[in-house]
Amino acid sequence: MTADQITYSLFGVLILVALVFDLGLLSKKTAEITIKKALWQTIFWVSLALAFMAFVWYEYNQQTAIEYLSAYLTEWSLSIDNIFVFILIFSFFGVKEKYIARVLLIGILMAIVFRVIFITVGIALVERFGFLLYIFGAILVFTGIKMFVAKQSEEVNLSENKVYNLMRRVLPLVHDDGDGKFTVRRNGKKYYTSIFVVVVMLATTDIVFALDSIPAVFGISTHRVVIYTSNIFAVLGLRSLFFLLRGAVGKFAYLQQGIAIVLVFIGLKMLVEFFNIHIPIVISLLVILVCLVTSMVYSVSVTGKADKEIAKKADDIDLH
Repeated sequence: MTADQITYSLFGVLILVALVFDLGLLSKKTAEITIKKALWQTIFWVSLALAFMAFVWYEYNQQTAIEYLSAYLTEWSLSIDNIFVFILIFSFFGVKEKYIARVLLIGILMAIVFRVIFITVGIALVERFGFLLYIFGAILVFTGIKMFVAKQSEEVNLSENKVYNLMRRVLPLVHDDGDGKFTVRRNGKKYYTSIFVVVVMLATTDIVFALDSIPAVFGISTHRVVIYTSNIFAVLGLRSLFFLLRGAVGKFAYLQQGIAIVLVFIGLKMLVEFFNIHIPIVISLLVILVCLVTSMVYSVSVTGKADKEIAKKADDIDLH
């Protein structure tokens, strides 16, 4: 067996065992996923991804392992931005707490299938038309700049979402969850529930994010193993990350700017290669780490000060 075949085989077995462990032992169907449990699940998936990096280092070399880590961190950070939209979707459709974990799982598994298809098509196109990498780079620079200047106060209006409006036009929908079912029968006619709509919305939302994240991973590595595994590991960690972060949406107000800088950097890295300027992968990893850590720390610091000022004003009002 080749190194790629061994790696894919191990990766497949690892993911199957991890899913059984995560779903069977860490999150019973009827059990509530607390912040503590979500933290342990997040640690579990991140640890698994890092352990796989060690295997990649052993099976290939240091360069490939660092490319994998850089790609994973980029995809992981972009998935955090994805989670904030997921939270809006669940809130908009009023999904009950007991259904959220199962709906998330189905949506994420669908997202993985779509990502694998997109990555496969992307690899085939890049191998045939090498100039596409420069187009990807330009797209990333444009997206990064647009993301950096976007106002945090701008909210996604799901009632105007094209996918949701398309479903409303072509499918008979009911505005309830049908006790967790995808479809219900009423007066002999089949209707699709809000649970079905949410699953489709989660999967299609991830497709939109994939249009940024997949070109980004091409800017870090063209190694198939790196591209596939880093993407899948990052997406699989979305479920636990959702439960961990949903109560702290406002705590990472400047993470968007950190991610934007990463996208612009990766885009420029792809573009300058046209002039035979190659930025070492170690530099890329450092830039990604510094941008993400700095934006998170700064966000927590700023929101912490704002909370203290609000609390102080409230105390002053009480005194008067």
